[in-house]
Amino acid sequence: MVMFLMVLCMSVFGLAVCSLAFGAATRGLPTSEEAPLAVAVAVDERLAAVPERFFVRDVAPQPTAAARLVPAVPIEVFLAQIERHIRLEQAAAESFLSAPSLESLHGRTVSPLVH
Repeated sequence: MVMFLMVLCMSVFGLAVCSLAFGAATRGLPTSEEAPLAVAVAVDERLAAVPERFFVRDVAPQPTAAARLVPAVPIEVFLAQIERHIRLEQAAAESFLSAPSLESLHGRTVSPLVH
């Protein structure tokens, strides 16, 4: 019973602190319906001053000569590398499950996809 009363008192105290913090955070904000509209108009004026494509370049970058000489790699090559990586990781997991050891847990992988 004492524990229940302690939890109840702490909950009421926490609620009081949260309500005081909320009151302090919202103090000074306009409560009438006209004031939020004025704030929204001010925000719209500031947004109108920002260019529409602020983070986008107007001109696309031209590819360099080195980029044009690199041949496109077929998607099958990437898929084969991913499948090989998955097979290597599954084999490492199965070998750890069959004989768990600290060395096999923290061993380096031979997969080229790991940095």
